Amino acid sequence: MKITNTKKSWGIILLLLAIIVLLAFYPLPEQAPIHYYDRESGELKTEKVAAEKWLVWLYNNPIGEATLWTLVKRKLVSSIYGTMMDRPSSTKKIQRFIEEFDIDMNVFEKQEYHSFNDFFTRKINNIARPIDTTATSTVSPADGKILAYADISNSDFIVKGYRFDVSSFLNNAELAKKYIDGSLVIIRLAPADYHRYHFPVSGSVSPNTKIDGDYYSVNPLALRKMTEIFCLNKREYSVVSNPVFGDVVMAEVGATMVGSMVQTYSGDVVNKGDEKGYFKFGGSTVVLLFEKNKINIDADLLSNTLKGIETSAKQGERIGVSMNTP
Repeated sequence: MKITNTKKSWGIILLLLAIIVLLAFYPLPEQAPIHYYDRESGELKTEKVAAEKWLVWLYNNPIGEATLWTLVKRKLVSSIYGTMMDRPSSTKKIQRFIEEFDIDMNVFEKQEYHSFNDFFTRKINNIARPIDTTATSTVSPADGKILAYADISNSDFIVKGYRFDVSSFLNNAELAKKYIDGSLVIIRLAPADYHRYHFPVSGSVSPNTKIDGDYYSVNPLALRKMTEIFCLNKREYSVVSNPVFGDVVMAEVGATMVGSMVQTYSGDVVNKGDEKGYFKFGGSTVVLLFEKNKINIDADLLSNTLKGIETSAKQGERIGVSMNTP
């Protein structure tokens, strides 16, 4: 009798394993390509996504989703991968990455790197990203693709029907009151982008606030399935007080395989364009929050966002002007 029960147990286990294998290879739904407007040329382009099949599997397959919830979203996985990218042996990935994503290396300070993370956090040279120094302008804090909303309280975010939850994002209900009906700018950095971030305005800056969270991907393929990702992921923010823009929140959001966010600024006064810090390996996001009636975001960014399409921008270029005079 005992032998019969053991055989039945093994039969059930094998059946479950077979089901898991079948589900893991279940056909994935066709994904719409990620389009964006190239701000410089005005062309509509299609983004090449790093590890696209992996992302689609994680967010659209039952076993992939289980893997995401139990393992991939956790700090341990991203930390381990970040450590691997710090090893000298990771340099063998660099040239292939440069070629795959057609990265112009002429704009960076150095050409030889000690690890993939050393390459990933590379510094740009002083003339490659000129800063719009006009006192009444604010600039993009990073190279990336932008979504912009003039009034958070009256704008659907990414997927129709979802509103950006400022209170959850800041984890501070009192501070969030200042931005409930303010403006929102989201700058998404893909893995191939320059991964240092800079202050969008000048002013006095608050100490850095850290909020623990998970490590979901911030790629649009993931956001199509989970619009609340920005309020779930690890994030850090500072507030820059400026005479014409008021109190501007600048937040950095971690993501899958982002080893860490490293803040490099010091002191309590900063200039527009000064480096704030950098992301280690992975796609990441910078979020800007402005108080109501403080910024006129550039029309092309708002118009493209209404179409549900991001706009590429370079660090240092203007993304809006103040509603107030100094």
